[in-house]
Amino acid sequence: MNIAIDGPAGAGKSSIAKIVAKKLSFIYLDTGAMYRTTAYYFLKNGLNPSDKELVESKCDDINIEIKYEDGAQQVYLNGENVSTEIRNEEVGNNASVVAAYGKVREKLVSLQQSIAKSNDVIMDGRDIGTVVLPDAELKIYLTASSKERASRRFKELTEKGVACDFDKIEQDIIARDEQDMNREISPLKQADDAVLVDSSYMTIDEVVNRILELTEERR
Repeated sequence: MNIAIDGPAGAGKSSIAKIVAKKLSFIYLDTGAMYRTTAYYFLKNGLNPSDKELVESKCDDINIEIKYEDGAQQVYLNGENVSTEIRNEEVGNNASVVAAYGKVREKLVSLQQSIAKSNDVIMDGRDIGTVVLPDAELKIYLTASSKERASRRFKELTEKGVACDFDKIEQDIIARDEQDMNREISPLKQADDAVLVDSSYMTIDEVVNRILELTEERR
């Protein structure tokens, strides 16, 4: 069985998907981590992620592996574990940039579909239900207001001791929404057969339980 969760940045897709995967004993596949890893490759090597021609010419130099170690997903770039490095704001913002390029998407979507064919998978991203897993048994479009998403991100960074500005975080989230929804290839949108879940006023447990109920209905 495949479950697709789409939605904008900061909606809680990864956190929710990880919990649901654990409860269902499914594999959780964080597709956003793959795009972050691609962006990180260029930033790490001093190359401009906004240069489409350059990015597409270097795609074959990037080898991304998803491994599960002690029950947690680890992301490897050319043999190096970069699970922590890909989580900063600069990498996240540039992930949306490289995700708009055809060759990048082609390479990563192929990898994602291959994993889903032979496993019970819950996958989250921007175009899972519309492009990557169009035949998924359950599709969720998880969203929340930009203010709520910024509040969650602000809290997360503050708890880690990272100095940050709430207004700047919200501006970045709105900019990423704009970029993701208006890109030429596989824009972020709710699949026609996806169930809308607005988590603005829901707890994590409430969202998880809602998805578990829907999963039971589709089995």
